[in-house]
Formats: sequence, C-alpha cells, structure tokens
Amino acid sequence: MDTEASMAPSTTTPSRALATEAVHAGRDDLAALGLHAPPIDLSTTYPSYDSRGEAERIDTFAATGARLEGPPVYARLDNPTTARFETALARLEGAQSAVSFASGMAALTAVLLVRASMGLRHVVAVRPLYGCSDHLLGAGLLGTEVTWTDPAGIAEALRPDTGLVMVETPANPTLAEVDIRAIAHSCGSVPLLVDNTFATPVLQRPVEHGARVVLHSATKYLGGHGDVMGGVVACDEEFAARLRQVRFATGGVLHPMAGYLLLRGLATLPVRVRAASASAAELSRRLKADPRIARVHYPKLGGAMVSFEVYGDPHRVISAVRLVTPAVSLGSVDTLIQHPASISHRIVDEGDRQASGVGDRLLRMSVGLEDVEDLWADLCQALSSQGPGGREEGGQHGVGRQDVGQKGGVSGRPARTAAANGRESHPAGR
Repeated sequence: MDTEASMAPSTTTPSRALATEAVHAGRDDLAALGLHAPPIDLSTTYPSYDSRGEAERIDTFAATGARLEGPPVYARLDNPTTARFETALARLEGAQSAVSFASGMAALTAVLLVRASMGLRHVVAVRPLYGCSDHLLGAGLLGTEVTWTDPAGIAEALRPDTGLVMVETPANPTLAEVDIRAIAHSCGSVPLLVDNTFATPVLQRPVEHGARVVLHSATKYLGGHGDVMGGVVACDEEFAARLRQVRFATGGVLHPMAGYLLLRGLATLPVRVRAASASAAELSRRLKADPRIARVHYPKLGGAMVSFEVYGDPHRVISAVRLVTPAVSLGSVDTLIQHPASISHRIVDEGDRQASGVGDRLLRMSVGLEDVEDLWADLCQALSSQGPGGREEGGQHGVGRQDVGQKGGVSGRPARTAAANGRESHPAGR
C-alpha cells in the first residue's frame, strides 16, 4: 500500500468564502488577460516547431503524470478550458488537484485502474452506492474484487491487496449517511474515496475529514442544468498525476465545451444547492406528515435530495406527475423523480438492493428551484393517483414515517466478497 500524500490545498490566493471561490476560482487570471468570460479552447492539437522540446515534455509526462508546463500538445493530454474547471473544483473541495473525465463512471474507472496498476485490486465498499458503481465493483469488469461491509466492518475487511475503500454519503438513493472521519481512521493507509455527488462541497468537504479521493458525477449539481455530462476526482497531486496518465492512455477526456459549462455551473452552485435544499427540507417535512407516505429519507446533512416510500403503487406516482419531471439523473434546476428499483439500481442484484434499503416502493426525488407550493401541489395530486395501498402485513411501513437518513448506513450485515456475475438488467442514469 502506498503512503498518503499531504492533503494541504495548494493555492496562490488567500482563503476565501465558498461563495466567492465558486465565482472566482479558475478565473483569477481573466482580468489580466483582458477577458471577462473564460475562453473555450476547442483545439485538438497545437503547433510546435521544437520537436526535441516536445519529446522532452512528453517524456516528463510519461514519467511523472504532472501537468505540462507551456503550451498544450494534444487535447488528450490537457486542455486549457477543462484545466480551469479542474482548478476551480479542487479549490472548492479543499484539495491540491482535480482531474476531469467524460463522465462520473469514467472517473471511477480511472481511480480503480490506478490502484489496479499497483497490484491493489481489492476494494472495500459500503452499500448503497449508485447502481453502476455497485455493478462496476461487483461484476469484476476491471479485474477488481469487492468486499461489501457496513462501516463498522471496514477495518476487519482490509487486506494486503486492498487498494481503496469507497463510500457514498449521503448515499444513492436511501440518503443514508456515514461518519467520514471515523471511516478514514478505519482505513489506515488505504485511500478512502467518498462519492460527494449528492452533498457537493457546499454541504461537506470530505478531504477535511480524512478522505484522500473525492468523486463527483459532475453531470449533476456541478453542471446544474441537465445539459452537460462529466466526472471529476479531487485528490492530492500524487494521485492526480496517476489519474492523468490513465486518462491519457484510456481517452476518457472531458470535452472543452463541457469543461466550460461545468465551470459556469460552479459559479451558481452554492446558491442553487442552498435554495433547492430549503425546498427539499420543507417537502420532507410535509411528506412525513402525509398518511399516504410510509417512510421519508432525508439526511441530517440536509441537501436537495428526498427519498420516500409509498403505501400504494409507486409507478402510478411516476406516471401522474405533471410539473415534476419523471426522469433519471439529479441536480438540475428542475425537480426530477424516479423509481430506483426500476432504473438507477436495476442492475444491482435484487437481494442486495433490498438489503441495502432500496425497496420496491421507494421513490427518489431531486428537488429543483421551482416554488415549493407548486411542487407540493403536484406531488399531492400524483400521490392521490397511486390507488389503494394499505400497510403491509406486520406494520413494517406503518412505524416508519420519519427521517431515516441516519449515520452509519446499513448495519448488521456481515462483510462478504462479490465475484464477477452476470446480470440481465441494465440501468440508465443515476
């Protein structure tokens, strides 16, 4: 196992408030360049008359993975526009560096390949995770082997070839929370990866609690408008250098236009997250009091995600919304709702899905920026259409109209190892 590098943020500017960083990070040089908006560099290649010098720079990159000094060489190595986004995101997360990718799954793939290249193919993970993350780990597509455990079992699950511990908090889709600092302590020298897609750096910065790697599906809150796809990893520079080498070799680069849109999205990230979170908290409160709802999941951390279990037919609710959009993904300015067991987590084995709290009556809602009264009116009419439901035998749903986004995730399940296995269903979106 490699030793942890220093996590002190590398920055040339004084410490600034998050809202200020969101607006200015990655743009600090624009005024000196005589610009106001960041430029979009769409070049795939760059001219150079010094081929010996280029050879030296490429040799340096191959040996170190460090970002090249001087003009770019080729877009798969680096791009000035996406580099601005990476600089900004690293500053927001309090990390030394960030490396962007074509999607969140491309970013996770790169992390796993970095560790596998060092002979560290074993991963310890806590469910639930996003369905495709779960599948990538458990199906052995990259030659990885995963041990699923609860937070209390992480230290015991570590092996000499463990390359990574992975958690998502708040988790997709149950919004269960874990204590990042406690888990980081349990990891010892093994890097802890935290999927921070739901919380964003507005609500938590995992690096400050001991995580070495922070993953985002940038498609979600960082972009914020449902019109750009990307992924990004915030980490120390040592890990970032290895990620750049994998990105160059595998080609999962972020397009410059996507980098521009993501940088633009960061400028309004704090405002969007806080406004949507206020509406989500209010909707959570109302759903808890609604007799048609069996259980509400809303994290103590807050945020714009709400999950809830209905007594009746969840598919009727999905088909009945009119203002809320029935679609996968999340983090957009408009409110989205989906049925995880049918879509985002369909690829996860049904038994594993149920054991991690992703039941057949669970709905997940990403609250947007609409007026909360309009959202509530649409939810009310959609819930009225779900038909006769009734409590299940044993009253399992009847006892639960409460906030169950508790810390610690799913407990009481022994650690177990998942090998590659075939699954017939395939998910779409987060």
